[in-house]
Amino acid sequence: MNLPTLSDIEAAARVVYREFQATPQYRWATLSQRLGTDCWVKHENHTPVGAFKIRGGLTYFDNLKTRGALPPSVISATRGNHGQSIAWAARSHNVACTIVVPLGNSVEKNAAMRSLGATLIEHGHDFQEAREHAMALAARTGALMVPSFGPTLVNGVATYWWELFRAVPQLDVVYVPVGLGSGACAAIAAKLALGHRARIVGVVSTGATTYAQSVQAGHVVPSPVTTVLADGMAVRVADADALALLTKHLDHIVQVSDAEVAQAMRDMYTDTHNVAEGAGAASFAAAMQERGDLRGQVVGTTLCGGNVDGAVFASVLAGQ
Repeated sequence: MNLPTLSDIEAAARVVYREFQATPQYRWATLSQRLGTDCWVKHENHTPVGAFKIRGGLTYFDNLKTRGALPPSVISATRGNHGQSIAWAARSHNVACTIVVPLGNSVEKNAAMRSLGATLIEHGHDFQEAREHAMALAARTGALMVPSFGPTLVNGVATYWWELFRAVPQLDVVYVPVGLGSGACAAIAAKLALGHRARIVGVVSTGATTYAQSVQAGHVVPSPVTTVLADGMAVRVADADALALLTKHLDHIVQVSDAEVAQAMRDMYTDTHNVAEGAGAASFAAAMQERGDLRGQVVGTTLCGGNVDGAVFASVLAGQ
C-alpha cells in the first residue's frame, strides 16, 4: 500500500475541517511528572464522535463523491468508533448505512451509531466474526463493504498526526495503539511526509497480540482475543498491508495488560479530567511501562478515543 503524501494529507485536512477544526494537544504537567519527562497528549476524544476514526470516514466518502461513486448503501464492521465514523459520513451524503458489531459490544457505542442513523446488526463473538458477517451481507445485498483499513482511511487519519507533529516538532517518540492498523500507519505516513524525526512505537494489548506475533514471524499470525477493556485493539487477525508497513517503520511494539490500561485510564482522568476508553489510554500505559528509558525525551501519546460505557468507567475508577 502506498502511503499518502504531504499534499494528500493536506487535502484530507481540508475535508476534515469542513466538519470540525484541529483537535488540541497539551503538555500536561501532572502526566509529565508521573512519566518523569515531558508528556504531550493529542486529544482525539474531542472530535464530534469522541474518537479519531471520524477523519477516515470523512475522507473515504469524499473520495467516493469525487469519483462519482457514492453507492445507495454501505455496510461495515466495528467495535464502535469506526462504525460511528462511517455512520456520520454516510448520513452526511444521504447513504444508507448498516453496521455489524459483535455480541456484547459497548452499549453506549451501539446507541451512538444508531443515533447517527445506522442500522445495527449484532453478530459473532469478536470483531473478526462480525467483519466476516458484514462481508457476506455486502455480497448478498450489493451494499458497498467499507473496510476498517485502507489507503483512503489512512489518509484521513493521518491528519491528526500531521497536526501533532507540526504543533510539537520537538517530539522524540510517540506511542500509537494498534487495532487493525489505520492509526499506526497514519502516524508513519505523517512522520514521513513531514520528515519528522520521532520514533513511532506500536502498542498492542496482551490480550490481542496478532500484530506483535505477526511482526516477529514476518507474516500474519492470528491470535485469540481476551482483552476485556481495550476493545478498540481487540483484533484477532492482522491486516497484511498494515503489517508490512508496521514491520518496516515501527521502532518496536509494547504490549500492555488490561490492568495497565485501567491504571492509565485512572491516571489520565486524575491528571487531565478527560475520559479515556481502554484503547484511548493504551499509549500512555505503554509510555509508563517504558518510563525508565524515556528520561529527557519529549513523549507524544494519544487519547485516541473517550467512548467507554459509564458503568465500565465507574468500575475502572473504583479499581474494580
